[in-house]
Amino acid sequence: MQKNYIDKLAYIYVKNDKVLMSLSRGKDTWYIPGGKREEDESDLDALVREVKEELNVSLIIKSIKYYGTFEAQAHGKSEGVVVRMTCFMADFTGELAATSEIESIDFFTYAQRSLAAPVDHLIFDDLHKRGMLV
Repeated sequence: MQKNYIDKLAYIYVKNDKVLMSLSRGKDTWYIPGGKREEDESDLDALVREVKEELNVSLIIKSIKYYGTFEAQAHGKSEGVVVRMTCFMADFTGELAATSEIESIDFFTYAQRSLAAPVDHLIFDDLHKRGMLV
């Protein structure tokens, strides 16, 4: 079967052994914050823009580090549509707050994994395996 990819960037922020999650307005599934590149945007430019738009904080460019890339069936899409999530970690300035299309943000433990999208399950598993998520 031919796979169709949705290419996304994600910002993984772990605090007190919990990972930051976001709930978009009108959705019932939580996602690790991030989004898609706009035309001619680099990964880092898109990540910085998406985090500012969704969480109202500014990533510290020099602190951005690649975490990993994960692929899974895209939530709510037809079979064969796969989301490829390129993940980064970074420090930021400002206070976290849900903005624009984001209804709510919260920190999740590993036990809350089932509330997230399928690709995020893989990220939860990886964070848990690395001892970063309880």
